Amino acid sequence: MAAFRQNVQAAIPALRRYARALTRNADVADDLVQDTLVRALRSEHLFQGEEVRSWLYTILTNLNRNRLRSLARRPVHTAIGDDDAIDLAGPEAGMRDIERALATLVEDQRVALLLVVLEGLTYREVAEIQGVPIGTVMSRLARARAQIKAYLDGERPALRRVK
Repeated sequence: MAAFRQNVQAAIPALRRYARALTRNADVADDLVQDTLVRALRSEHLFQGEEVRSWLYTILTNLNRNRLRSLARRPVHTAIGDDDAIDLAGPEAGMRDIERALATLVEDQRVALLLVVLEGLTYREVAEIQGVPIGTVMSRLARARAQIKAYLDGERPALRRVK
């Protein structure tokens, strides 16, 4: 049991990094990580396996899905700040473009991309976390990468024709 708690503690920085990239809000990310840790420690007796990190990512991903579902039920009001103006100069411009490109992705695609690129998980681990076949993960990653490339190249999204 002590090894389990040590593994959980060792995964905290990676969980925070993933949660911040997922939510784009430090406070919300910290709350998600805290809720993840509380659930993991309460459910320690249910853990079966060797890879604690994948289990923690699964918990965090599911908590974030629940959070997004509850947010979808109520309107979102966002205050506009002084630093929200578009500034295309400086080294931060590229980072803002990537953040905007990530924001355009569908949630499942963004989660898969962040887990692979940011956290360095294998496709198999991401498939287990998202509860989908490995081919679906590969498809989500390919679509996410193509959409980000198109966004950064300045292409407008193609409109689908509905009959």
